[in-house]
Amino acid sequence: MQKLMLLALAGALGTLARYGLGGLVQRLGGEGFPWGTLAVNLAGCLAAGLLWTLFENRWSVSGETRTVVLVGFMGAFTTFSTLILETGHMVRAAEWAHAGLNLTLHNGLGFAALFAGIFLGRMF
Repeated sequence: MQKLMLLALAGALGTLARYGLGGLVQRLGGEGFPWGTLAVNLAGCLAAGLLWTLFENRWSVSGETRTVVLVGFMGAFTTFSTLILETGHMVRAAEWAHAGLNLTLHNGLGFAALFAGIFLGRMF
């Protein structure tokens, strides 16, 4: 139960961080392009790589702490960082085909799902 509470708290903090950073960057960048989303996704990828490396090589943290930070906070901050982190694991394991397939499927099927949702939304 404590782990779930920590995940929920980390998720709430990640959501607030996403909202704050995304909104700030969007206001600074102006309309016409989703600068806020780009900033959040890039910051999330940078943070995921940094934390992954620190957790593996520098900091002695439990698996539970890794989960709370990487799934709870980072998952709420940006799911794009999770995609890139998982693909990074594949690359480090020299699973090149899986890494390419992972990126291709997420992007290709993501667009397909988006347009399927648009189509379904227009039906109702």
